[in-house]
Amino acid sequence: MSRLTISPIARAAGDTAELYAGLQRAIGKVPNLYATIGTHAPLVLAQVLQNGAALKRASLAPREQEAINLAISEATGCDYCIAAHTLAAKRAGYSDAQARALRSGAYAEDARIDALIRFALRLLRERGTLAAEHVEALRAAGYTDRQLVEIPQAVAAILFTNMVNRINDTTLDFPTPA
Repeated sequence: MSRLTISPIARAAGDTAELYAGLQRAIGKVPNLYATIGTHAPLVLAQVLQNGAALKRASLAPREQEAINLAISEATGCDYCIAAHTLAAKRAGYSDAQARALRSGAYAEDARIDALIRFALRLLRERGTLAAEHVEALRAAGYTDRQLVEIPQAVAAILFTNMVNRINDTTLDFPTPA
C-alpha cells in the first residue's frame, strides 16, 4: 500500500492538471507513480515526462529501452516498474518469457541486447570509471557514441522511478507479470 498520499486526479489544478491531461491522452490514465509525483512535486513530474519524451526521440529503439528498464528494475527490486515495463516490453515486441530473460540480466537470444543490458547493469553496480574494454565491447556490439550517452539517460530515468516506488511502495495499477 502506498505510503505517500495521492490527491484525487480530478482535483488537480494548474500545471499538474495539464500534465495529468497529457497522460490521459497519451496512455489513457494517470498511473499511480505519476499521480504520487504530481501530488507532491509537479515540477519533478514535468521533468520525468520531459525525460521520457527525450528518450522517445533517442536513437535507442523501444526494445532496447525496455530491455534496460526491465534489467535495472529487477536489479533494484522495483515491483511497480517491473510490472509497468513488462507491459511496455510486450508492446515493444517481447514475449513474457523474453521479458523474464531480460530481467535476469542476460539475453541469449540477441547478442546486441545482451551486451546492452550487461552494460547498463555494470553502470548500476560498478563504482568509478568503467574500464575501456567495457565501452569497446558495447561499440563492438554495434552501439554508437550517441547511444553511449543515451544509455545512462535511460538508466537514470528508470532509476529515479524505481527509487520513488521503493520509497512509496506504490500500489500496482499494472498487471503483475508472470
